[in-house]
Amino acid sequence: MTSMIGPFIQGFAHTLRHMFKTPNTVKYPDQKVPVFPRYRGKQVLMRDEDGLEKCVACGLCAVACPADAIYLEPAENDGTVQAGPRYADIYQIHKTRCIFCGYCEEACPVSAIFMGKDYELAVYSNKDFIWDKQELLVAPPAPQAR
Repeated sequence: MTSMIGPFIQGFAHTLRHMFKTPNTVKYPDQKVPVFPRYRGKQVLMRDEDGLEKCVACGLCAVACPADAIYLEPAENDGTVQAGPRYADIYQIHKTRCIFCGYCEEACPVSAIFMGKDYELAVYSNKDFIWDKQELLVAPPAPQAR
């Protein structure tokens, strides 16, 4: 019986020490939690200075992905797409498979894919678990007034 009283008193003392401290609460929708500098969030497909897609559809990101979460189909540009001579016609990342390891970012020879800082990745439908190229691609820069 005496062997149980010691841990009980220690636990109660621990509770009392923390009971009167101010809580460390973040009011989430209004305040955002700061992320660490090396945090890897949702992937982003980058554009170059001219606003063209950087991805040349080499497929190295899909090969480097250990979870087989990236699918892409290359295509030759006939001038209808704002990209280089070769681009990814279909670029998809399966959100449920991605483990956010960053291997795709490291494997890309043209730095087209970048691990962003977005951590709000909840969706309401199972159809939204696949990120398409339109969702991943950064918006083109606004035209400059002359």
